[in-house]
Amino acid sequence: MKPKLLHFLLVVFLFPLLVSCAPEVEGTLNKKASYELIERVVPDYADLFEVEYLPKEGEADIFELEQCGDKIVLRGNNGVSVASALNYYLKNYAHCEYSWNASNLKFPDPVPTVPEKVRKETPYQYRHYFNYCTFNYTSSWWDWDRWQFEIDYMALHGINMPLAMTGQNAVWDRVYRKLGFSDEDMDKFFTGPAYFMWFWAGNIDAWCGPLPASWKESHEKLQKQILARERELGMTPILPAFTGHVPPTFMKKYPEAKLKRLNWEGRFDDTFVLEPDDPMFKTIGNMFMEEQIKTFGTDHFYGADTFNEMYPPSSDSTYLNGIGKAVYQSMADVDSEAVWVMQGWMFHDKRSFWQPDQMKAYLGGVPDKGLIVLDLWGEEFPIWDRTEAFYGKQWIWCMLHNFGGRNMMYGNAAKLAAEPSRVLNDPSAGALRGIGAVPEGIEQNPMIYSLLFDHVWRRDAIDLDSWLKNYAHSRYGVPDENMERAWEILKQTTYAHEGNYESAIMARPTFERDNVWAYTGIPYDPAEIIDVWELMLASVDRLQENPCYRYDLVLVGKQVLANYATVIQQKFREDYDTKDLPAFERNRREFMELIDDVDALMATHEAFLLGKWINDAKRWGTTKEESQLYEKNARDLVTLWGDKDAFLHDYASKQWAGLFKGFYKPRWEMFLTAVDDCIRNDKVFEAEVVDDQIRAWEWEWVNSSEPYTDKPEGDLIVISKAMYEKYAAKLRSIYGVE
Repeated sequence: MKPKLLHFLLVVFLFPLLVSCAPEVEGTLNKKASYELIERVVPDYADLFEVEYLPKEGEADIFELEQCGDKIVLRGNNGVSVASALNYYLKNYAHCEYSWNASNLKFPDPVPTVPEKVRKETPYQYRHYFNYCTFNYTSSWWDWDRWQFEIDYMALHGINMPLAMTGQNAVWDRVYRKLGFSDEDMDKFFTGPAYFMWFWAGNIDAWCGPLPASWKESHEKLQKQILARERELGMTPILPAFTGHVPPTFMKKYPEAKLKRLNWEGRFDDTFVLEPDDPMFKTIGNMFMEEQIKTFGTDHFYGADTFNEMYPPSSDSTYLNGIGKAVYQSMADVDSEAVWVMQGWMFHDKRSFWQPDQMKAYLGGVPDKGLIVLDLWGEEFPIWDRTEAFYGKQWIWCMLHNFGGRNMMYGNAAKLAAEPSRVLNDPSAGALRGIGAVPEGIEQNPMIYSLLFDHVWRRDAIDLDSWLKNYAHSRYGVPDENMERAWEILKQTTYAHEGNYESAIMARPTFERDNVWAYTGIPYDPAEIIDVWELMLASVDRLQENPCYRYDLVLVGKQVLANYATVIQQKFREDYDTKDLPAFERNRREFMELIDDVDALMATHEAFLLGKWINDAKRWGTTKEESQLYEKNARDLVTLWGDKDAFLHDYASKQWAGLFKGFYKPRWEMFLTAVDDCIRNDKVFEAEVVDDQIRAWEWEWVNSSEPYTDKPEGDLIVISKAMYEKYAAKLRSIYGVE
């Protein structure tokens, strides 16, 4: 046989056989899952990479990155470590960025090599991700494709301990039906899909329901996909446990049961919680654990939060100790390896109640190795440093950052660059075991999260200036002086302050600067963001095809325009006070035009569309009625949150095209029309009367069904340039800048 023919036959027949015989799983690494992740993340360059197993030398996860011939070798002890090695290469060699809403995944030509072997070991046993709220404020309507992207994102950023709450209602449904509860009972219990977090926490029942059976079935299936993918990459998901929350009809079936009535902020109907010493607490807790493990398996981590944003019925230490014991025991009876993962939010939210005696009693009911506390708002209001590091319990430092999924530009980058390292190296940090991100909503401010996750593989603080320079290079694919300067300004302005400041447009109409959840006092000079906009547009010819650039260009332009709204709002307040009708009419027109312009700018990018949120919700419906129910859920959460008298109105507001023109603008028109009438007819403006009219209209909007597009409209670059030309010079003059 000729040598060339022999070589050909070996390549064609023998090599595939050898590959197929290679172990799919080596040690704790599923190689097949890692190769599939690489193919999903960088399909055009997947053949550049090889995956190898790297055993741990201690407890810490580890990865290596090395050039071996023409291959880039990614080594790790599990899929998360391998993915982290890939992300390290993407960010530091290929100068790419994998993120929400926009990614830059175009490699330079030639493809960069790795000159020296890189080896990283994480100082954190656990890298936690998700807040319960994230499952509503962001992921209420995610399908498998979107979940698959997020799991890859988690793996690339070193996450190994995600909260996993999808599909839980199917398990609860089976448990309570075994106890004799009917369809009618369940309809009075389960909320609609946009409100599960507060149902799980025992805050509310039934709101925006009833929950269709098709939802329970489809999301049980989805959860199985999610868990399978997370586990094959080496993650250990957190599943829920029983906290005592029972259906409101529980008393009818079990009249001897010891129940406590709880109320969340006095805004919804009471919910019912079983006392820990009632025998049914153990019965239901065990039933739930058994059913959940049968359905979803387990990694021995269980999330349970009692008294979320509610006061416990007693401050007695014995009572609180009993609660802690009962919740933990309901897990441990079924799973002897159970670890309770508890959010520490209640210790901040109701800190007047949770004094040292109460906290010690509650935490003391659980063995040290059986509990991990999440210090939920560690970057701003840590609990660990006033509780002797949670009195010896294991705990995780977390960044909360976001409330309600609101998507303005903000975050304290300088503090975030230093704080995790400071805490990690503090000798009084006790049993600190991890780092986490627990935002109420994601898909916003990607820089802040990229900065946080860079701490996963390091002990020292981050040099923010050099980090931002590299971040800009990776985000836009090339070094660019304009973008470097733009990020330097952003570091000193939008990303120098933690806060929830918003645009006046998004507040329920008022003359006041602040309105319940919309704080419009911008803590930086808004003129400086115009400079950022100008710098970004100066690089438009070079960067306009880059997805991250396009997203950031809209984000910055939107922020400039949204900031200006408060200036106009205060002008027409003054016009009303002075009864200056011509000035009022001028400012009124400008305000309405500004809302239209913000809407038009945001409409150019798919990340800022109300229609996508609504249409994603409707697509889960298997009947017309189900789609209508899901649309109401979607509309209500991002506007009123509850009914027309809801206290939380605008808490989860979004800067989205469709909301600006379809929701915020009409209610401002109602308000300003009433003010106009008062000026013309020398009448006193009755704010409460107008507010009642607006609230009635808002509730009609929540229950309506006018369509909103889920496709971008208009040329992003052309409209960005036009808005800059229209507003930049005028705003600089208004802000007193030459």
